Amino acid sequence: MAQNHFEPDSYLEFVRLEIPEYDELEETVAEAASASAAARILDLGAGTGETARRVLERHPGASIVLVDSSAEMLAAAREALAEDRVESVLVQRLEDPLPPGPFDLVVSALAVHHLESADKQVLFERIAGVLKPGGRFVLADVIVPRDPGLASTPVISEFDRPDRLDDQLAWMGEAGLEPSVLWTNGDLAVIAARRPEMAAA
Repeated sequence: MAQNHFEPDSYLEFVRLEIPEYDELEETVAEAASASAAARILDLGAGTGETARRVLERHPGASIVLVDSSAEMLAAAREALAEDRVESVLVQRLEDPLPPGPFDLVVSALAVHHLESADKQVLFERIAGVLKPGGRFVLADVIVPRDPGLASTPVISEFDRPDRLDDQLAWMGEAGLEPSVLWTNGDLAVIAARRPEMAAA
């Protein structure tokens, strides 16, 4: 994906041009996020707050922590979201340690594909570590499809490093999460992964 998607004012217009299924993808994330109650939410690669806005609509009493490497995008997100719904805004990379949990819900849309494979594995382990038992991680992102002919999202090798869906499901499982695929469309996928409840003593 071209790097002008880091421009807050043109982000939504740009991403809808590059990904016609964008709104369907975001709605799938929001729907998956509403599967269980959440009071504290973490949005990784929050951008302009579009994912956060849709998810918070499903959880009226929740607050959210926004993480993104772009201060400009986070400024746009803070402006778009109600002040009392935003717990904190953190300018940091996805490779950095996550903010302290526990979180009921972690979401990420169109951000994790920027990471190398090994960094994705570390991130999934960190997400499992900050989720409450029974908490949920919803990931929407670009993948490498089994059939190369299904790839339609523009990627730039310098910035974009998508991986196969089955590899990411395996990494989530290794991190102690229970993933399931909710939606796919060509080279896009939405995955929901649950952290199991602790075994009874």
